[in-house]
Amino acid sequence: MIKLDEAARRFTFESEAATAFLEFRQRADRFIILHTVVPPELEGEGVGSRLVTAAIDHAVSRGLTVVPICPFARAWLRSHSDVAATVNIDWPNTDPGV
Repeated sequence: MIKLDEAARRFTFESEAATAFLEFRQRADRFIILHTVVPPELEGEGVGSRLVTAAIDHAVSRGLTVVPICPFARAWLRSHSDVAATVNIDWPNTDPGV
């Protein structure tokens, strides 16, 4: 299960084997996805996707614009246009696809 830790500004997924997380910051109406970490023990199980989805759901529920700085989140949103269409995205200039 994905949990929101507002004090640490991260979403986490904990298993007996390891902990994965997505770090974020909020600046005014911007929800900035900074970094996603999925340990090798959890790779290939869709944990990264679930973390990004939880972050997007959070942003949508608060009317925030997502700024995906994290390369994983950026790539995931580009390949999941159905989810990306549910939220306003401010693609960072560092994105080679812009």
